[in-house]
Amino acid sequence: MTAWSPNLYTTLKSMNRVLKLAVLCIWICGLVVLPGARSAETPKPVYENHFESAALDETPADFLVIQGPLMVKAGDGNRWLEVPGTPVDSYGFLFGPTESAGFSVTARIRGTGKGRRFPTFSVGLNGYSGFKLQASPAKGLIELFHGDALVSSAPLKWTSDTWTHLRLQVREAGAGKWKVEGRLWKEGDPEPAEWVVSHELSEEPRAGRASASGSPYSGTPILFDDLVVAPISGANASLKKPSESQDKPAR
Repeated sequence: MTAWSPNLYTTLKSMNRVLKLAVLCIWICGLVVLPGARSAETPKPVYENHFESAALDETPADFLVIQGPLMVKAGDGNRWLEVPGTPVDSYGFLFGPTESAGFSVTARIRGTGKGRRFPTFSVGLNGYSGFKLQASPAKGLIELFHGDALVSSAPLKWTSDTWTHLRLQVREAGAGKWKVEGRLWKEGDPEPAEWVVSHELSEEPRAGRASASGSPYSGTPILFDDLVVAPISGANASLKKPSESQDKPAR
C-alpha cells in the first residue's frame, strides 16, 4: 500500500476544498483495484458456453456433433450438456472457432464409476483427430493423445460423481517447436501449477476446432459444462514443465 506522504499533506493545505477532494480521489483510486482492472492480464475467451440459457433437451446449434445424441439437461439450479449412459459408445462434438496454436481449452466434466466400470472423458484442440487430454480412471491415468497415438501420460487421482476440470493448451515454444500441455484437477481444489502431461512438436499443428468427448463404460451419463476456448496468457505459458509425465513415441 502507498504510504501517506508529508508532501501530499502540505500540498493539500494550500488547495481549496474542491481541489483537495479531487487530489484525494486520485490518490485513493491508486490504492484500489477496480473490478475489471485485471482484464488486461487475462485474455478474453474467443468462445465460452455455460449452458445457462441453452434450451433443454436440445443440442446447441453451434456444436458439430461427431457422435450423439447430446442433450442439454438441468438440475440443482445448473444446466449442462449430457452424454447418455446407454448405449455404451464413444460420444463427441466440436465447438468454438478454428485455431492452430496459442490457445487453451478448459471444461469441467462429471462422470460416475459403477463397480469396476469407469467412464473416460476428454477435451481436445486442433480438430477431432488433433490433440486430446483424456481422463482414464480405469487405468488410473491422465493421457495425452495426438490423433490415436498416446504421446504422454501421468498418474490420475479421480473421484467418482464429482466435477473434474481439464485444461489443454497448444503453444509455440520457439526454435521451430510447439508444445502441447495438459492438466486436471478436482472441483474445489486449486488449479495445479505444473503441467502433468506434455508433448513437443517440430512442425506447426494443423488448425481445427476444440473438442470434447466421453465414453460411458459404467452405464451412467457424463456431464459437460463451462466450455471455454481462450488465448494463452503469459502466466499459463510460463508455468513449470511436467515433473512426473513420460513422453512416449507415437504408435
